[in-house]
Amino acid sequence: MSVGVPSRTRPTGGTVDFGRRVLTLRRRRVAVRLEWRSVVVCTVLAVVAACLAVLALMSGSYSLGPGQVISALTGGETGLVHDIVVEWRLPRVAAALMFGAALGVSGAIFQSLLRNPLADPSVIGFTQGSYTGALIVILVVDGTYVELAGGALLGGMATAVAVYALAYRRGVQGFRLIVVGIGVSAMLESLNTWLILKADLDKALSAAAWSSGSLNGVSWNQVVTGGVGILVLLLLAGALSRSMRQMELGDDAAASLGVRVTAARLGLVVVGVALTATVTAASGPITFVSLVAPQIARRLTRTAGITLAPSAFVGALLCLAADYVAQHVAPTPLPVGIITVILGGGYLGWLLLTEARKRL
Repeated sequence: MSVGVPSRTRPTGGTVDFGRRVLTLRRRRVAVRLEWRSVVVCTVLAVVAACLAVLALMSGSYSLGPGQVISALTGGETGLVHDIVVEWRLPRVAAALMFGAALGVSGAIFQSLLRNPLADPSVIGFTQGSYTGALIVILVVDGTYVELAGGALLGGMATAVAVYALAYRRGVQGFRLIVVGIGVSAMLESLNTWLILKADLDKALSAAAWSSGSLNGVSWNQVVTGGVGILVLLLLAGALSRSMRQMELGDDAAASLGVRVTAARLGLVVVGVALTATVTAASGPITFVSLVAPQIARRLTRTAGITLAPSAFVGALLCLAADYVAQHVAPTPLPVGIITVILGGGYLGWLLLTEARKRL
């Protein structure tokens, strides 16, 4: 006697519905599958971020109305209003959105690779390594933004190599790498403090203020240069996202599906470190956005794994909101990194307590 099992398979065509609505975009021989919930979440986050951006452009010592802001953005305003919106406030808002998106994707990459919600560039030392490289460029050669980005990238990559080498024991386990990364991060933080103490007073003061992660003084040059680099890196991350999702099943399973695991992992690590380095070179280390954004995005989209696009939108919104709080809500203007540390530290404590309860 056979027992019938309810099935959601269509009577014709043999296609199985797994309960998630999917949007498929096809063009010639290329097809892209998007989950409807992820599309809706990203759309809502984009709308909220746009409204907050307008509010940030309105706020300041010289208050503006939403009509004036929109008119200035569309070229309808000239003179003082145009200068305030386009030349003074818009670079900061654009930088917050772009840098937040970059940090969100960077965190998503490392949390997916290591399969651990604590795998964050600022926790495992990559952010501190990027800061060390940029700090050396500042104190030694007083370099341009491109030179800072190069130094940050070299510092981040060197730290990644060191952490992986120290954590390697017949392979790399996520928990061991995180513990090693925390130790390396503490060592680099001490090194950075020593470098600042030994530097000239003017350079030391500038580097110390920059170390908190600040968007003060961000110019259009940094926004455009950093934006181009971040856009290229995000495209590369998108190209590697399928391999990343398949590697979440395990290296053997991914290899059986045709993924070149070693090459894909190396490419993802380089992209993740480069995203962090690009942001660090422009604004200093803005920590914990890359820790929080992927997990919030995962809960909003209710996906089984980490997804890049929602993480980017959540990261952009978090960074912009933190900068708005730092500039207009705090009793005195603060670096955005201080607000992200407060928010991220609270989230990290909650996450550790949650993980500890699961093990009891």
